[in-house]
Amino acid sequence: MFRWWTSSRARRPVASAATPDGAFVVVANLLSVNASTADDVAAEVSIINTADLTTSSVRLPNGSASVRDVCVSPDGKYAYAVHLLSRYRMPTTQLERGWMNTNAMSVIDVAGKSLVNTVLLDEIDLGAANPWAVGTSADGGLIFVTHAGTHELSVIDSKGLMEKLRSIPKTYEEAKAQGRVDTHGLYSSTTVADVPNDLAFLVDLRRRIRLQRRWFPGPTTETPPMINSPRGFGVIGSKVYIAVYFSDMIAMVDLEDKSYHPVTAVRLAPEPVLTIHRRGEMFFHDADLCFQQWQSCASCHPDARVDGLNWDLLNDGIGNPKNTRSMLLSHKTPPAMTAGVRESAEEAVRMGIRHIQFLVRPEEDAVAIDEYLKTLEAVPSPYLVNGELSDAAKRGKELYFSERVGCATCHPEPLYTDMASRDVGSRGPYDDRGEVDTSTVLESWRTAPYMHDGRYATMIEVFRDGKHGLETVELSEQEMKDLVEFVLSL
Repeated sequence: MFRWWTSSRARRPVASAATPDGAFVVVANLLSVNASTADDVAAEVSIINTADLTTSSVRLPNGSASVRDVCVSPDGKYAYAVHLLSRYRMPTTQLERGWMNTNAMSVIDVAGKSLVNTVLLDEIDLGAANPWAVGTSADGGLIFVTHAGTHELSVIDSKGLMEKLRSIPKTYEEAKAQGRVDTHGLYSSTTVADVPNDLAFLVDLRRRIRLQRRWFPGPTTETPPMINSPRGFGVIGSKVYIAVYFSDMIAMVDLEDKSYHPVTAVRLAPEPVLTIHRRGEMFFHDADLCFQQWQSCASCHPDARVDGLNWDLLNDGIGNPKNTRSMLLSHKTPPAMTAGVRESAEEAVRMGIRHIQFLVRPEEDAVAIDEYLKTLEAVPSPYLVNGELSDAAKRGKELYFSERVGCATCHPEPLYTDMASRDVGSRGPYDDRGEVDTSTVLESWRTAPYMHDGRYATMIEVFRDGKHGLETVELSEQEMKDLVEFVLSL
């Protein structure tokens, strides 16, 4: 029997895992459902009771986004979810010590439907960007995490991890009574609240294995095979078999091999020829293009779209955070950036490498990224019915293109933007200007929250609460729902 599950707290469910007894299914939701201006913006993990489909939500720490995977321990007690922990409230002035993005794993008590804690997978001066997949050994003694951005595998001692988490006091008073107040650098985490900020928490609990062998010129001219973007994996005995996305190969890690590089590359086909577009996609997801490997372009633009967070980029000054924009059509709809401060997406790509990744790269890298982004195409909306507009969306389309409502004045076909900057009355308390670039409404179904600062979590709020484009127009409740249905069907 097939049964549907839905939840108002879920956005972009991308992975799931069942407890061994089948009583619960744990679901990883990629992004937050919040408005970006909320005090707390974070994705949630859903726990579904399979008996009656009732759902509980476990909220991850503020700034949690890009929750790519989740697994359940063999005993069914814990779930492990991997994600980014973004420090989005900080101006993007540096990257050291995870100033912008850190990479994390959250431990969830399945029966208690609660967050145990979140640990960082990075080190103090070296990020472990874009954790992608998570799983355990058959006995649950080891937790494995692939890092798609840094081409690595983390092997974590689960028993040691849980013992360490349980040993940390909940309050400062408890820590003081136990003599754990850190005055001589003995304890990085004084209380449980410190753990998600502790870059040294896993230092004695994790083996970090780089899958790509470093190559240095020497007696041999043979270069190691490219192992780029490890993602899904399987574990058989003491060996971990990892699917390597851009290399068309399997990387096999022998856990019994304690050497520096216990990795064997198993090619599945002839070495792929990287077109400029494919190479650009690879660079977009590659944290080797970033100072200390903290993040890749995809860290803020998962799937080249949005992370649902407001970032204070320095393109237009400091102290005025704005919502992450989708890369779809960015090269066809200049200018770039919300305030239109970059004349083109080409310029924005190069400035992003320099001022967000904090690295200088060859021009051909930026050209390749440009070519990849130009290939992006709108994904058919889930609001379509058999690939066509629903009856409600058809009614909404008439409203959208009518003189009465006039949405098409600023958002005309085929790009659904006129590429002009204008003041639409959305200036917020942190903005130093009223004009913003008119963004496309294509793929609006996947780019929430809305407006330049993400103040509206849903499209209905844009029209009902924000009166966007409707300042002098009165729509009935049904007309407004129809209009929303059409926009979300684009």
